[in-house]
Amino acid sequence: MAPKSKVELYAAIRRDCRAGMSKRAVMRKYGVGHPTVQNALESAWPRPRKKLPPRPTRLDPYKPVIDQMLRADLDAPRKQRHTAKRVFDRLLEERQAHGVSYGMVRDYVAVRRGEIRAMAGRGPVEAFVPQSHRPGVEAEVDFGDVTVRLAGQMVTCYLFSFRLSYSGKAVHRIFASGGQEAFFEGHVHALRVLGGAPTGKVRYDNLKAAVSKVIGFARERREIERWLAFREHYGLDSFYCRPGLAGAHEKGGVEGDVGYFRRNHLVPVPEVDSLAELNLLVEQWDEHDDARRIRMRPRTVGEYFAVEQPLLKALPDEPFDTSRTFALRVDRHSRISVRTNCYSVPVRFIGRRVRAVLHANELGVYDGSTEIARHERLIAKGGERLVLDRFQ
Repeated sequence: MAPKSKVELYAAIRRDCRAGMSKRAVMRKYGVGHPTVQNALESAWPRPRKKLPPRPTRLDPYKPVIDQMLRADLDAPRKQRHTAKRVFDRLLEERQAHGVSYGMVRDYVAVRRGEIRAMAGRGPVEAFVPQSHRPGVEAEVDFGDVTVRLAGQMVTCYLFSFRLSYSGKAVHRIFASGGQEAFFEGHVHALRVLGGAPTGKVRYDNLKAAVSKVIGFARERREIERWLAFREHYGLDSFYCRPGLAGAHEKGGVEGDVGYFRRNHLVPVPEVDSLAELNLLVEQWDEHDDARRIRMRPRTVGEYFAVEQPLLKALPDEPFDTSRTFALRVDRHSRISVRTNCYSVPVRFIGRRVRAVLHANELGVYDGSTEIARHERLIAKGGERLVLDRFQ
């Protein structure tokens, strides 16, 4: 199948060249020139393109009405339930939905009816088969929210977990947000600690940091291009679980790990001055957990990991830039605004444009290549982080 986007084209070119295919053969295979092949080998991430927002449909205002009809069918006799045609007729008669076509209603009902039955516990009975894993092949990733007393205030943070399926070795990191910066930085930290990447699939939820669209009930996903470039850079092969609670059983190892870590290391609620201090404790807890046994397994996590670690795939020499960069003007109060929060910079930069580099837990501010301010990232929206010395 031909690549659908430029990012996928770059990923395919890099994959074929790693497999030993010559540049000339790659050019013939994909119908591209030498500059395109060279650019793909130099960077997994092409120049970004402006994305258009998702387009609304004429059916959107009527979806709650359709859902109500389908919920009523849960208790209706089997032969007296709404067909797609009956739903369409009622929309025309009762809601004057003349801009809606039958095809739009039919496609929505075909998917939504099963979802509503599943949410009501009326879906088919499912059985769950225990999984077995080969060393160095598979991993699972998940986020979980945690409460921390940070600098005297109770705040909600996000626990990232990357767990190898064979050994149960997990690497954790706590972030101020569960956004894409945290998602990427959690991977980078975990792969560095593990010393390699799994050779097979990594299981994920359908989180917004990676997936822009879930296509029906199939396994097909429309991935965010920056994530596609990131996982190609590290050679990660993604597997997305089914949406909702049903998908949690497909990566039960990491789901259980997040709960174990929260109960055993974050009770009572930890009190720290910064997230950097907390993550130093997290690293110590991860090392301590190497000595534990999972259920009735005969050896410890660390002993299984010693077998698994040499089988992991080597990491690339060059790092992937996980940060977000913004060009901002300093306001008259000597502040810049990043993601609804304000941060102070020295007063001499009032009215000038500076470069803000946003990480998962930190914000760096630069004038050219010179760092002029650094802040711990604010968690809540609409907050301020001001250093009074900068206003003198």
